[in-house]
Amino acid sequence: MDRRDWIKTAALLGAGMLASQAKAISWLETQGFKRSDFGPDFEWGVATAAYQIEGAWNVDGKGPSIWDTFTHKRGKIKTGENADIACDFYNSYPSDIALMQQMGIPNSRFSIAWSRVLPEGTGKINQAGLDYYDRVIDKSLELGVNPWVTIFHWDLPQALEDKGGWADRQILGAFNEYADLITRKFGDRVKNWMVLNEPMAFTSLGYLLGIHAPGRRSIRKFVAACHHASMCQAEGGRIIRANVPNANVGTTLSASPITPKNDKPKNIAAAKRVDALINRIFLDPMIGKGYPTEDLPLIRSIHKYIEPGDLEKLAFEYDFVGLQYYTRQVVKSSLIPLIRANIVKPHKFGVAEDDITEMGWEVYPEGIYTLLKRFDAIPQIKKIIVTENGCAFPDKVEGENVHDPKRIQFLKDYLAQVLKAKREGVNVGGYFVWSFMDNFEWAEGYHPRFGLVHVDYETQQRRIKDSGKWYADFLKGK
Repeated sequence: MDRRDWIKTAALLGAGMLASQAKAISWLETQGFKRSDFGPDFEWGVATAAYQIEGAWNVDGKGPSIWDTFTHKRGKIKTGENADIACDFYNSYPSDIALMQQMGIPNSRFSIAWSRVLPEGTGKINQAGLDYYDRVIDKSLELGVNPWVTIFHWDLPQALEDKGGWADRQILGAFNEYADLITRKFGDRVKNWMVLNEPMAFTSLGYLLGIHAPGRRSIRKFVAACHHASMCQAEGGRIIRANVPNANVGTTLSASPITPKNDKPKNIAAAKRVDALINRIFLDPMIGKGYPTEDLPLIRSIHKYIEPGDLEKLAFEYDFVGLQYYTRQVVKSSLIPLIRANIVKPHKFGVAEDDITEMGWEVYPEGIYTLLKRFDAIPQIKKIIVTENGCAFPDKVEGENVHDPKRIQFLKDYLAQVLKAKREGVNVGGYFVWSFMDNFEWAEGYHPRFGLVHVDYETQQRRIKDSGKWYADFLKGK
C-alpha cells in the first residue's frame, strides 16, 4: 500500500469508525450460530502459559527466569505479587486437565518453561523438568485433550539475560539448542507447535518500555532483540519441521487494527508508524519483505545487527500463523518520541465504560474480522488460527457459582466476527480462548481475571464460571 492509498484508507477509517460508537449488528449476532457452523475441522481450545499458571518456581531443579527475578523486585508489579505459586498447575495438572475434559475442550495450548528443562538456558539438562512435561502431555492425551505447545512464552532463563538476553546475538545458539531439545523429546506425541508467543510484546515491553521483564529501557536493546527474535522465530520453525514428523508448525503474532483519531494528515502519519511497529515489525520479515524501516524510523539502526546471510533466513512458511487479538488502537500524533504516547485511551474517544475491560482495552469485536481479512490477503500465510482472544471483567462469586455475563457476550460477539470472516472465504482454522483459568497477568498481578475457570488463589479451588459453562455447552453443540 503506497502513501496515497494509506492516507485514503486511514481517513475513511477515522471518519467512518469514529463517527459513531454504535456497534454494527451482523446477521450472525441476531440469528445466532453453533459449533457446527465453523466446520468439522475447526480447532477449538483454550490457552495458558507456563509462568502464569505453573508456580513451583524453584523446585525440582528449575532455574530462575527473568520473570522470577523481575517480580521479586519491589515496585515492578502493580499489586506487589509474583507467580511463585500462581495456580499451582505444577501439582494440580491432573485435575485441571480432567476439568478440561469435563468441559469438552478438545485442545489445550500451553508453553514449556525454558529454565525448567535447561536451568542455565544451555548446557546441563534438568531431567526432572522434562519428566514433568512428559506427565502433562501424557495426561492430556490420556484424557483426550490434544496438546499444542508454545516453545517460548516470555520466561527467558535469567542466566541468558545475564549475558544480554534477546539483545545479544548468542541467544540464537541458545534458543536453537532449547528448541531442538524439546521438539526431539516431545515430538513423538506433540504434533502442534508454535515457536514464539507475541514477539512484539516481549521485545517492546521488556526491552524498550521496561514495564515487563527484564525491565530494560533501551532503543538499542529493543532493536537488537527484534532482529534476534525474528531469527529465532524462523529457525525454530525449521527445527520443528526437521525434528517432528507430520508437524503442524506455527508461531503467534499479536495484532491490532490501527485507526487514526481523525483524518488530519499528522494523525494518519502517526497511525502508519504505529501500524509498522505493532503489526509489521515481525510479520514483514516472516513473509520475506524485510523490516519496515522506511515506515518506522525507530528501527532504522537494525542493520547494525544484521550479519551476512541473516536476511535470507528471516522468512519461513508456517503451516499456520496464530493471530492474537484483544483490542484496536486509536492513534494521534504526539511530540513525545515514544509510540506509547500516540495511543488514545478509549474513554477519550467516546467508548462507554461498559465497553472497556479491566485492562483498559476497548471491546471491539469488528477488529478480529478486520485482522483475519488482512492476514488472509497475505499469500505466504496458509492458514490462520486465533491462538488467543479473551477479556478481563469483574466476576461475581456466589457460592459455587461465578457469574460473568460480559465475558459470555464478548465470546459471542467475537466468534460471530470469526464466523463472518470464515464464511467470506478467510482460511481461519481454529479459536483458542485466553484463558482456561484465571492466572498471573504479568505486570498487572492477579487482579485482572481472564479465565473461563475461576481460581481462588488462597485455596486453589477451581469453579467453572458461567462463561466456561457457556463454552462447554457451545462445544457440545447446545
